[in-house]
Amino acid sequence: MNDFIFHNPDKVYFGRNQMGNLPGELLKFGRKVLLVYGGGSIKRSGLYDQVISLVRGSGMELFELSGVEPNPRHTTANKGAALCKQEGIDVILAVGGGSTIDCAKGVAAAAKTENSDVWPLVSSGVWVMDALPVVAVLTNAATGSEMDAWCVISNMETNEKIGLGGDALIPRAAFENPEFSFTLPPYQTACGAFDIFNHVLDNYYLAGDATFDLVLEMQEAVMRTVVKWAPIALKEPENYEARANLMWASSMALNAILDAGTVHACPCHCMEHELSAYYDITHGHGLAILTPRWLSYILNEDTAPAICRLGEKVFGIKKSGNVADDAKKAIAAVSAFAFDTLGLEPSLSRLGIDQTHFRAMAEHACGGNGIVGLRALNAEDVVNIYEMCL
Repeated sequence: MNDFIFHNPDKVYFGRNQMGNLPGELLKFGRKVLLVYGGGSIKRSGLYDQVISLVRGSGMELFELSGVEPNPRHTTANKGAALCKQEGIDVILAVGGGSTIDCAKGVAAAAKTENSDVWPLVSSGVWVMDALPVVAVLTNAATGSEMDAWCVISNMETNEKIGLGGDALIPRAAFENPEFSFTLPPYQTACGAFDIFNHVLDNYYLAGDATFDLVLEMQEAVMRTVVKWAPIALKEPENYEARANLMWASSMALNAILDAGTVHACPCHCMEHELSAYYDITHGHGLAILTPRWLSYILNEDTAPAICRLGEKVFGIKKSGNVADDAKKAIAAVSAFAFDTLGLEPSLSRLGIDQTHFRAMAEHACGGNGIVGLRALNAEDVVNIYEMCL
């Protein structure tokens, strides 16, 4: 168990009847609001009209940045940052899923730079301590960006997708109404569910001695929640309990409460960011394809006990006495959850991806030093895992 510090200043309003608190949270920072959102889904659902009415009805001036991409571009963030400077924006309101909130964070950081350019911050790994305040209204349980210090920004010109973090990027307030996710397409629900699941598995769970039992139990509870409620949300899109459980699992998976000093290298995320950067695929789907192959690749005498525990505690697999066999059953359960229960395509080739860029992707994923974790990976290992996913 390692030393750690936990502090999360995000104030969360959870439930059906919380949006009336939105104007008060925004007014803490000023009267000029930049609304950031993606496509037309919030307009079709009526959420856009609700937000507009609340903000303008409270005497605030509203500006808009629409069209945020599923893998938000640095150019879009820069456009928003320039608008913030031009109009003297006081607070950024992100209404949407993780991509929208990520973009809003990029806007918030870039707005404080001289050139309104987020990419130098991203590429140099700056820890952002000064940014415009962000308030989030969540519509998709997936990335956890509504309650964490990170965003991920893509540069499609250089085939790079990189995380940007900082204390200043934690939203000041988040509104989580499970009803806002009722209209999500099944594919987005499935991808979001696996994203939550993998956040725990990839970030914290397989941390070896750098953890303790209470945290392991909490991590397993979040993963079990996704495994239980995701299929219900797919069958019954307007099941409030299912959507509520997934939405809170999204926040718990990545708000640092499950960290507690664990050493996390996030190998699946390192590998998937390359897939998204080169092929612009949905992040959760890429993680679903990678995760069972990665688990199979790292399976050995040293890793088998931890993988075996995953099967027992999350999927209810009874121990047979053979740790290696039980670990393989656990990996099979992860695969079945991703491809059978969630219905996601099981291979990269079905997404139109071949081996062309695997070497370059692997070297960039490793950053020249490899990926540390339960079993360390070098570029050759990463190429092998990509090939297993074909």
